[in-house]
Amino acid sequence: MVMSTKKEIARRIEKFLPGLVALRDYRRSWFGYDLLAGFSVAAVAVPIAIVYSQLAGLPPVHGLYASILPLVAYAFFGSSRQLIVAPDAATCAIIAATLIPLAGDDSARYVSLSMILTIMTGALCIAAGVAKLGFLTNFLARPILTGYLNGIALSIISGQLGTLFGFSLKSAGFFRLLFEFFSKLGQTHYLTLTVGVAIFVSLRVLKRLAPNMPAPLIAGVLGIAGASLFDLGRRGVTLLGTIPAGLPPLIIPKVNSIDWGPLTLGAVGLALISFNSAMVTARSFAVKNHYDIDSNQEFIALGMADIGAGLLQGFAVSGADSRTAVNDYVGGKSQITGLVAAAVLMAVLLFFTEPLSLLPITVLAAVLINAAASLFDFPSLLSLRRISRQEFRLSLVTSLGVITAGVLPGVLIAVGLAIIQLLAKASRPNDAVLGRIPGVDGFHDVNGQPEAETLPELIIYRFDSSLVFFNADYFKNRIRTVVAEAKTKPRWFLLDAESMPWIDTTGAAILDEVRNELAEKNIVLTVAEAKKPLRLMLDRTGLKEKIGPEGFFPTVGAAVEAFKNIGNVLRGA
Repeated sequence: MVMSTKKEIARRIEKFLPGLVALRDYRRSWFGYDLLAGFSVAAVAVPIAIVYSQLAGLPPVHGLYASILPLVAYAFFGSSRQLIVAPDAATCAIIAATLIPLAGDDSARYVSLSMILTIMTGALCIAAGVAKLGFLTNFLARPILTGYLNGIALSIISGQLGTLFGFSLKSAGFFRLLFEFFSKLGQTHYLTLTVGVAIFVSLRVLKRLAPNMPAPLIAGVLGIAGASLFDLGRRGVTLLGTIPAGLPPLIIPKVNSIDWGPLTLGAVGLALISFNSAMVTARSFAVKNHYDIDSNQEFIALGMADIGAGLLQGFAVSGADSRTAVNDYVGGKSQITGLVAAAVLMAVLLFFTEPLSLLPITVLAAVLINAAASLFDFPSLLSLRRISRQEFRLSLVTSLGVITAGVLPGVLIAVGLAIIQLLAKASRPNDAVLGRIPGVDGFHDVNGQPEAETLPELIIYRFDSSLVFFNADYFKNRIRTVVAEAKTKPRWFLLDAESMPWIDTTGAAILDEVRNELAEKNIVLTVAEAKKPLRLMLDRTGLKEKIGPEGFFPTVGAAVEAFKNIGNVLRGA
């Protein structure tokens, strides 16, 4: 009994902390990959965190604060082996939109409100995970995931073109950004472009010749060395610049009572957007690497990551697609990558902020473009085009939505179209008129079977779906058509309910209308193989009594035998 209790406690702990399972089952052969991936992720995460911190309206160093504890929290609570949680452009925009009206230019108040907002967001995510709201991600079909990755790849590449060529781009949106890029080609700083292209080519060569080498990290070291040796900063190549060293002091955030309303609305928006963005990234890489993730646990993991960020004066985080791409590209095998990256970021904050200032921004652009290029899944697109044109178009719409409207709006558009497509198909499900095929047992669809024969005066009809509000009218119209096209006037209409697991009130009302219409034509409605949920609804709506106990049969065969017996009785009379 005691042993059983201990096992149950251990099982629950492991379910709540998937990272412990990863540690218990960890393979030594993975550590080299995770170590290199962790260093590589950190090398890319540092400058991106600084940029996104400014986007959120906070001092640059707060982006690093927002990158350390979230990685540690996710390593223990997250179920994705590749996902890197870190500052994200969409969440940073919401943070700024929420806090600027409240704090204005008061930097201390801004930091306090950011901490409160981030912790509130984390609490909402944890509550959603406990309430098992992760099912929302079930609408992310594989074509959507493929389209998302392709759209992200194009967005990352287009967003880094200006940096690679040595000039700034201010436009938002993929096509506007490309238009501005081509219009500014005359402003190209050729030394910046040369450095960036050289790093990009080096990355591609390393991937082919030495795929296990930490290419992004090597690129960063080469960039710093080149900037130091050739004095690139003085020659017009933009460098990262210095950031304050050390960890922030622990503070207790202050908030006014009038702030709670706007902060709550902002936290709800952050929870929804950050979770959906993280889940699209997590599920995309889970599919790519052939494993499953727990969406409810991901809600909890993201919540814990946000709380960690808030406690360290950071801000809300999400799944970081570019850093996750770097992790996957280098070959990270488990959540240990996040722990390594967190340790490296801590070391950078404490000891290495000075050399980091020499890193050319164009090197970061080359690293991101290289990682994004590996995300673009052209073979899957070709496969979708060959197998299903509808899903191929859905994938293209997702990509187009991501590069034009943004990551989350693009995915939401695609999910909406997928739901509409699903409902359209579900509203006109497959059905069949059943009959005998010589030499084959049972009853089968007569469509496309020239040798199949229906039984005289009996229609056996199968509807391959639950009968619900969005397909009930189609069901009624199909029965009218089947009755009208019958070779002989039927006496019985037998509904084979084997493929009809459930019926709602609208479906029951339509079935009652069908029963009345058939009765007016002296056709008896009977039902075979009704499942328990269907029988219960027919009983509750009164249809079971109207059809009568003699109208229900356990199998189609039993119903056919009863029909033949009644026919024999009538002929005998």
